[in-house]
Amino acid sequence: MTGTRGSGPWSIGELATACGVSVRTLHHYDEIGLLSASQRTPSGHRRYSEGDLRRLYRIRSLQMLGLPLAAIGKALQTPEDDPESLRGLLQQQLVHVQEHAQQLQALQNRLGELLSRMDGHAMPTPEQFMSTLEMITVLENNFTAEQRQQLADKREELGAEKVEAAKQQWAALVEEGLAHVQAERPVTDPSVQEWVRSWDGIGSMFHSSEDTKAAARAAWQENSQAISAGLPWSAEQLAGLMAYLEKARSAL
Repeated sequence: MTGTRGSGPWSIGELATACGVSVRTLHHYDEIGLLSASQRTPSGHRRYSEGDLRRLYRIRSLQMLGLPLAAIGKALQTPEDDPESLRGLLQQQLVHVQEHAQQLQALQNRLGELLSRMDGHAMPTPEQFMSTLEMITVLENNFTAEQRQQLADKREELGAEKVEAAKQQWAALVEEGLAHVQAERPVTDPSVQEWVRSWDGIGSMFHSSEDTKAAARAAWQENSQAISAGLPWSAEQLAGLMAYLEKARSAL
């Protein structure tokens, strides 16, 4: 039997395991014409060649750079064995990885600051949690490189003072919202509706497009447990708050 690390051909399961993608993903790539197995067994099972593997690498690399699948199809029109095309892709990846490494270093430094504060027998402030959460959110895969740049540009445009003030206001709004949830206040209550407007107003300060807003919500939905782990509120509290917020938004 051919091993997943060999020279191929690979079955769809072997290729998925070796490359860290799901079989469903490979099926989807086939359905939309991005990647089809170049071989089939007499019984009709897919077999992927080295050329297919190189094409999969290009697809995953372009996704890493933030290109949507529709744009990747056009980008793949150049031959996969074109040295200059591969060199350009690798150079773009290198820049992306270097930027990612810088972001991770910043997050590492911030986490070190939080731990040092706790070593001094003091709990981190909500503002410090908010700042760390901001870094984590930016690193989430829900954001493309372009969206991350938009968020960074927006924060720079606001300035440090306004960003810190917004973080404090956001923490206060979390507490206010939890009080509404605890009181089982109807989402149509004027005070709740005003709370929603204030919440969304802060969010709009940090987003220049609906795309980044949608990505931020998706990041929370997919990573709520991890994000909540470093905050003063439990994951259950925040999950209930987000559900209440969405219900209140629909009542506006």
